[in-house]
Amino acid sequence: MTAQLLSTSEGQTLVLTLSNPEFRNALGPEMYAAGVEALSVAESNPDVRSVVITGANGIFSAGGNLQRLQNNRQLPPEHQAQSIEGLHNWIEAIRTFPKPVIAAVDGPAAGAGFSLALACDMIVAARNSVFVMAYSGIALSPDGGGSWSLSRAVPRQLATELLMCGERIGAERLQQLGVVNRLSEAGQALEQALQLAAQLNARAPNALSSIKELLADADGSTLNAQLARERDNFVKNLHHNNAGIGIAAFLNKQTPQYE
Repeated sequence: MTAQLLSTSEGQTLVLTLSNPEFRNALGPEMYAAGVEALSVAESNPDVRSVVITGANGIFSAGGNLQRLQNNRQLPPEHQAQSIEGLHNWIEAIRTFPKPVIAAVDGPAAGAGFSLALACDMIVAARNSVFVMAYSGIALSPDGGGSWSLSRAVPRQLATELLMCGERIGAERLQQLGVVNRLSEAGQALEQALQLAAQLNARAPNALSSIKELLADADGSTLNAQLARERDNFVKNLHHNNAGIGIAAFLNKQTPQYE
């Protein structure tokens, strides 16, 4: 069975499912390309207001396919570099996608699978799910933005421990650290992620897009620059039709129906 990224819809949410049964949903170039394409199409589709990324058969992703990596050692280094660029294109597509992206994690999220979950805007994880940056255990260093995401999500000492020691960390500990947003019971991460997505789908898409953009810019921004961005986005959103809908609904104690 080949590795593939399955695409389905649940209301206004696009669900992308990592499926590679033989290798515990290990990632690969086909998935990377399919992920970039799916987000590109969803970006211009007004019927899609959020995306959930999950794994098939109770597993999020085992990360890289070690057999493929072993074979790539016999090829020129440029071959593996090109493969990693495919992964990184998908990570960048998730980060710049103007709609919310939620990771629904059941079972293990290892290596690039952990990096992929961290790239999402929010994480819903089953209580028994396990996250591990497995790279150092096979003499490798991280990819998929794992070092970038972890260094911003947790204290440097913990990021160093997770990357250098390759130790597992549970979903409950990650929730305590603020990395995991919601916990679910085993096998229920996707269902709870869809509930969270439905909450977001009811919000004004233009406002959520501005929030995601502002958060992305905040890390490398001065206060003055960020204040200017907030001003510009606020004014733009105030004069959007959805602000009229939202304010009127609030004043009239009604539920808004955003465009």
